[in-house]
Amino acid sequence: MAKKKSINEMSFLDHLEDLRWHLIRATSAIMIVATLAFIFSRSIFKLIIFAPIYMDFPTYKMLCKAAQFINVETTFCVEELPMIIQNRTMAGQFSADIWTSIYAGFIIAFPYVIYQLWKFISPGMRQNERTHSRGFIFVCSFLFFLGVLFGYYIVTPLSINFLANYSISDVVDNQIDISSYIGLVRSAAIASGLVFELPIIIYFLTKIGLVTPEFLKKYRKYALVIVLVLSAIITPPDIASQIIVAIPILILYQLSIYISKVVVRNQKRKEKKHA
Repeated sequence: MAKKKSINEMSFLDHLEDLRWHLIRATSAIMIVATLAFIFSRSIFKLIIFAPIYMDFPTYKMLCKAAQFINVETTFCVEELPMIIQNRTMAGQFSADIWTSIYAGFIIAFPYVIYQLWKFISPGMRQNERTHSRGFIFVCSFLFFLGVLFGYYIVTPLSINFLANYSISDVVDNQIDISSYIGLVRSAAIASGLVFELPIIIYFLTKIGLVTPEFLKKYRKYALVIVLVLSAIITPPDIASQIIVAIPILILYQLSIYISKVVVRNQKRKEKKHA
């Protein structure tokens, strides 16, 4: 039986072959979960995808109570949203079912996808680096799921409520195509999940020397502007919604600065030991 080559013995093509198998495993996991999601898709659409169009959605109820407490008139307290979802193409509902299942597969299988990524990059790391990074999969998955929940319960309902109630004329009805609606829910959830990976990204960028705490501090004011612009893009153009979205992103940025400091401090300690 042939022994598996060490990381130093592997050629470029060997690395590509190894990467190919990790991608195959990750893709297979996504498709298996997507198949299960397709089987239970009716429940997914009823309980998750279409839930934000009803005014008993938790976010609407919470914001309605907050508005009533401060005695402010708001669209979060209406009985129903002035919109209907419809299908305009023959394969529209089938395509929506397939793609929703695939994205659900990606979200649910994300920890395994990250595990495969970790299996690919970890052989190139030193033993102490692997030891200190044992929680990588858990932290990365936790931040991603936290971001998905933030996108689903905050960004999605704020966007739907604003856009459904926005009107340029009484002669125009909001008859929303199913692909447009699902695209909003999907992009809000997954984009937020990926944005919440910022601390992990900063960790690795600091490890390879592309980012320093001083760099992050120096450009913090520019980061603030970028965050506000990003919040304006993914949320309705009202100040309250933008602030709600901007606050956790700014917290993540500040957390990234702290993580970068820790990485640099640990690197300096190692250099002193070897000096």
